[in-house]
Amino acid sequence: MTEKRSTSPTDVMSASRRYRGKQLMSMLFGGTAAGLALLALIILASILVALTIDSWPSIKEFGIGFLFSSDWNPPADKFGALIPIYGTLVTSAIALIIAVPVSFGIAIFLTELSPVWLRRPLGIAIELLAAIPSIVFGMWGLLVFSPLFATYVEPFLEETLGKLPIIGVLFEGPGMGIGLLLAGFILAIMIIPYIAAVMRDVFEITPVMLKESAYGLGCTTWEVIWRIVLPWTKTGVIGGVMLGLGRALGETMAVTFVIGNTSFLSSPSLFMPGNSITSALANEFAEASPGLHTSSLMELGLILFLITLVVLIISRLMLMRMTSRENGR
Repeated sequence: MTEKRSTSPTDVMSASRRYRGKQLMSMLFGGTAAGLALLALIILASILVALTIDSWPSIKEFGIGFLFSSDWNPPADKFGALIPIYGTLVTSAIALIIAVPVSFGIAIFLTELSPVWLRRPLGIAIELLAAIPSIVFGMWGLLVFSPLFATYVEPFLEETLGKLPIIGVLFEGPGMGIGLLLAGFILAIMIIPYIAAVMRDVFEITPVMLKESAYGLGCTTWEVIWRIVLPWTKTGVIGGVMLGLGRALGETMAVTFVIGNTSFLSSPSLFMPGNSITSALANEFAEASPGLHTSSLMELGLILFLITLVVLIISRLMLMRMTSRENGR
């Protein structure tokens, strides 16, 4: 027979103290986590308020017309954000058009098609691209890719895509190497590691049983990817794409090297030099005179902040809509 042990008052008090200690640690942990989350919101709001205050003279002077004016003449105190906004959006769009399919192919190869011995070294090599400083990408683009684009790529695009209706206007004009197209291409190379890494990680969490069941039913690799992997991981895929887009929107030095840094855009051709919000800030902020010039640059920063915020909101709405559509099935 096992002798029952009686619980002494000392044991009860010790257990009570341990319980209160655990409760206190839980409250401290929850409070710390909530405080850090609140701190992030405070920092975000502080940035927004600071940018608004510093750009208020420009907002008051130019109003909504600042967004649609292509003027940028510091001696005359005439400023407009149209060309930097256009350059930012166009180069980011080019980067996504190139980077998303390439990243998708890399992630699919690493998770579904690559030999086991090649997956790890190839994955590490791709991720190492993210560690290369952006200024190196800019110098590489200016010294290596710019002559190649001017000699081979842009003449080829003019002879092929330039002959097409509607989109042909984007591929007309003299090929100078530097310009919106090269800036978008360099941005694509820079964001591929981010998007590919996220896609690979989310593809790997797809339950093996689902994929093996699909293969057992006779599905091809593409059918498994399209019907099983992508639906299961669509939230992570969209998150990876948005991460890459945010990186492209905010990149500074690499774009400054290869975009041309001109405030004049005579045609919508992607071969022409242009400007972006980040390159305009990098080139002019240190030498900007107090007054409308500095305030206009701060307003450009505010616009970039709002563009990024709108992109994030749109991505969240897309995910919510996709989730509600699936739940309604």
